[in-house]
Amino acid sequence: MDNIRFILVVTFSMLIFMLWQAWEQDYGPKPEVAIVSPDVTKAKEDLPITATPLQAESASQEPVLSAVVAPVNKIVKIKTDVIALEIDMQGGTVTNLDLLNYPIEKANTVVNSLRKLIGMEVSEANSEPVRLFNNGPENIFIAQSGLIAEGGSTTAPNHYTVFKSDQDSYVLQPGQDSLQVPLTWADKSGLVITKLFTFKRGAYEIILDQKVKNNSGKVWSGRQYSQLLRTPDTTSQGNMLTGGMRAYNGGVIYTEKNKYQKISFDDMADETLDVVSKGGWTAMIQHYFASAWIPPADQENHFYTKELKDGRYVIGTYSPSVSIEANSTVNFTSQLFAGPKIQPMMEKVATGLELTVDYSVLTFIGKPIYWLLNKIHSFIGNWGVAIMGVTFCIKLLFFPLSQASFKSMAKMRKVQPRLKELQERYADDRPRFNNEMMGLYKKEKVNPLGGCLPILIQIPVFMALYWVLSETIEFRQAPFMLWIQDLSIQDPFYILPIIMGISMKIQQSLNPAPIDPIQAKVMKMFPIVFTVFFLFFPAGLVLYWVINNTLSIIQQTYITKQIEKAG
Repeated sequence: MDNIRFILVVTFSMLIFMLWQAWEQDYGPKPEVAIVSPDVTKAKEDLPITATPLQAESASQEPVLSAVVAPVNKIVKIKTDVIALEIDMQGGTVTNLDLLNYPIEKANTVVNSLRKLIGMEVSEANSEPVRLFNNGPENIFIAQSGLIAEGGSTTAPNHYTVFKSDQDSYVLQPGQDSLQVPLTWADKSGLVITKLFTFKRGAYEIILDQKVKNNSGKVWSGRQYSQLLRTPDTTSQGNMLTGGMRAYNGGVIYTEKNKYQKISFDDMADETLDVVSKGGWTAMIQHYFASAWIPPADQENHFYTKELKDGRYVIGTYSPSVSIEANSTVNFTSQLFAGPKIQPMMEKVATGLELTVDYSVLTFIGKPIYWLLNKIHSFIGNWGVAIMGVTFCIKLLFFPLSQASFKSMAKMRKVQPRLKELQERYADDRPRFNNEMMGLYKKEKVNPLGGCLPILIQIPVFMALYWVLSETIEFRQAPFMLWIQDLSIQDPFYILPIIMGISMKIQQSLNPAPIDPIQAKVMKMFPIVFTVFFLFFPAGLVLYWVINNTLSIIQQTYITKQIEKAG
């Protein structure tokens, strides 16, 4: 039993170590990595090639690329109540999108006040908003869109074509519910294209309408495409140990048949995606935030990926081909989501979009935990208190198992002196000692494996909660109380980890010590080792562990006293 318990504790310690490494990979200092800027002259390869032979031929012909020009600096700036972005007139590409309600860092007013009180320098927080789309050379991430003409049709504007705009900036005014930004393009044949971006108050969805007015005098055939282009985040790659335990950063698609699928950058390099599905969407996701192109749910959409030569990757979709008679107008519609991964909000945007909140293989545990956290928070209004409430609910759920486990531990503690006598008596006869020990367990009705249940129960729950706290954006910069002003980062004064270590030591004192003296010494070191690891864990996770240990101590103390009284 001692060996099994020791193995379980060591295993749990290794998991703690792996989580700590993963946390350091995500939030520790990042080395600077040189990224080669893309060569615009070679960037034509990011244009989608459709599945039909005529379409593929048309996409590769020079007339389709006749609108390709050198980059222009003209941009249109848009600002709503939740986002600020730029639209490049070359292609109508969405770039440099800032999430106004999500600063990079949050100033801890309590910590700053204490620093001032003792004469220490106050560290300044980076209050700039998180930049989701970025057109800079170090970390390219943009949303492209355009039209592809069928073979024989007039050239259509793609994301290299220069559009025109009547204004250089647009601002959603107070009391205004929506904002429209039109871009126009026309050719000599009479084809007129209007790219209309619609923004709504409080929304992270951008509605894109590509209106095709055919005044060319002949039938025009074509389709729309929308894609996300980015370079991978090479500064946060994990190792073999932690790679599967970190927040996923890469592409995903959602289709009617296969539902949610991750398409990593390595997958894009190995194989080009070519999938047709009704509805669905494509996205690039990262820690806390997501960007997705969402085509109409009632049409057959073609999903694709591409690896480009200069370290960029593309994931996107194009629509079925549409023929437009002369002097007729057709509207292509799609939707771009670019914002925080708030699950209730994403559920309303598109089917399955909330799945971008990735709880790894423990999603089946993480989802109920998040649901319960969200329900408690809706009544309490404090995410720290919600964590405490969830901890209590988890303890209540596993109360019968923990009750039986603690009873077994109490009985083990009671027979510990007799086990030591047997050990001394049969010190030179290990088989005889094991037989006598098992006989004692049978006589006293002690389950030697019963004490391992708390650890077994806590491991998956602890891991799932780690993912919930690290992936759920509601915990990002969420205050608890006093000096804990951000549950997603470590305790600035390390008070909670120290309390956790003390509680772990108290709980350990209630358990029977291993008979093996070496194991006993190692076990005594675990509270210290765990405390060191927890120093760097998010405060919300440490809070869970403190409350869990406290409830366990109360329960185990009561049971131990009852067993001792019973004699």
